[in-house]
Amino acid sequence: MLTSTFTFLQGIGPTTERRFWQEGVTDWQSFLNQPRIAGLSPDRKSLYDRELSLAQSEYEAGDLRALASRLHRREHWRFYDTCRSGLLCLDIETTGLTAHDGASAVTVVGLHRHGQTIALVQGDTLTADRLQAELDGCTLLVTFFGTVFDVPFLRAAFPRLRFEMPHFDLCLAARRLGLRGGLKHLERELGIERESALQGLDGMDAVRLWAQWRHGDPAALKLLLAYNAADTESLAPLASLLYKEMMRQFGPGSSPSAFTTPTFHRVSSR
Repeated sequence: MLTSTFTFLQGIGPTTERRFWQEGVTDWQSFLNQPRIAGLSPDRKSLYDRELSLAQSEYEAGDLRALASRLHRREHWRFYDTCRSGLLCLDIETTGLTAHDGASAVTVVGLHRHGQTIALVQGDTLTADRLQAELDGCTLLVTFFGTVFDVPFLRAAFPRLRFEMPHFDLCLAARRLGLRGGLKHLERELGIERESALQGLDGMDAVRLWAQWRHGDPAALKLLLAYNAADTESLAPLASLLYKEMMRQFGPGSSPSAFTTPTFHRVSSR
């Protein structure tokens, strides 16, 4: 999907991009191979050729950060297939304070990749350097509502953190597909199951569990980490489901008249 993307070109929106696809210009190379493109002046075609050649060079070199910076954030779902081998799912828990209270407001950062989950915990493994090392090792960040909550919160708590990779925010994709509700609601709708002991817990429970642990309850931290792991791990199957539906509705093989209510097969996150 990524090499079929044209909306990062100045003056090209979804309508023109779809027209390119319908006329057989389905990727960067097919655009570059054609001496003329209907509706584009020779000067405009030459400008786009240069930009697409640069994007193709970056793509082939595995350097996608420049393209990510030019592409609107809501379109970062297009990186999924190209970057899935370096995908990192992230979910944070907080004390319930605001991001302006600094690093002390972040209690747990859950990270899931290659089927493995780790938790960085305040006062132990959660440091700016450790978190940056984890982020530097990913090619695509996956969150749920992370563009609004997790990433701004972490930036405020750890000002030196760099988030230069593409960011697939599953909440933005779900809203675009007409799906409503938070992560837990979507899990239930799509059949992503979590352990019975964790069902019914939410963000306020995470705040409470951290406070209980700080007051000497070791079982509270264990349950908090299990809750965070469930949130973090569910992002992986949800990303796959939403990407497939985004491709069906907004990819090169789609058409506006075919847009329908999403239909998903039920899956398990474990």
